[in-house]
Amino acid sequence: MAFHYKHIGVCPCCETPQTFSTDSEWFRDNLLCPNCGSVVRERALALLLKEILPNWKELCIHESSPSPRGLSERMVQEAPHYVASHYFPQEPFGTMVNGFHNQDLENQTFGNESFHLVITLDVMEHVFHPGKVYAEIYRTLKKAGYYLHTFPIRKYLVDAHTPLAKRNYDGSIHHLTATPEYHGNPINEKGALVTCDYGYDISKQIAQWAPFDVRVIRFWDETHGVIGEYTEVVVCRKPLTF
Repeated sequence: MAFHYKHIGVCPCCETPQTFSTDSEWFRDNLLCPNCGSVVRERALALLLKEILPNWKELCIHESSPSPRGLSERMVQEAPHYVASHYFPQEPFGTMVNGFHNQDLENQTFGNESFHLVITLDVMEHVFHPGKVYAEIYRTLKKAGYYLHTFPIRKYLVDAHTPLAKRNYDGSIHHLTATPEYHGNPINEKGALVTCDYGYDISKQIAQWAPFDVRVIRFWDETHGVIGEYTEVVVCRKPLTF
């Protein structure tokens, strides 16, 4: 018997009544909003954004590597202080490329305390030095600012952080696994290499990389189409006292 899921609810990205349905058991990438195209992780982050920062439309926001759908598209339209960046390594960093800020997340050109909010959706599993990225995001956030982000958290992993690939001094890639894994990339049809895995102790590791207060929030929320594997949203807040 073929698998089928269907549930009537509300999409938190476009805030419209929708019927979430799929014939795939892999909800994370296949349970879409019929209206805005959002996937599960985007709706999870949108739910938390509305709870934590209901005034998000007024804030200075940096999103790295957005896909043209769901919450990202809404921010383009409704948040005048929203900026989006992508990684174009062949172009000068800090310049505009195809309408996006060209940024290396490990060495950003944004000034200190530039943003109230930073967002990444499934980006951190594609960086080579996550500690540098967290430190840079911490630097660019204003006091009491938030970094809301998603990435797959492997419940079977003992270690908080396991590198899967390294970049050599000449720019070449040294793979640490027999079969490299690639995920979709909105600006490159070749995909994005998965460079590290994260386990359930990642919250403590993040706080060691940068002095954030960290929460990892997991969902099973059929009303908003947030179910299945890897529904976690990681919430990092820059304290007021630092």
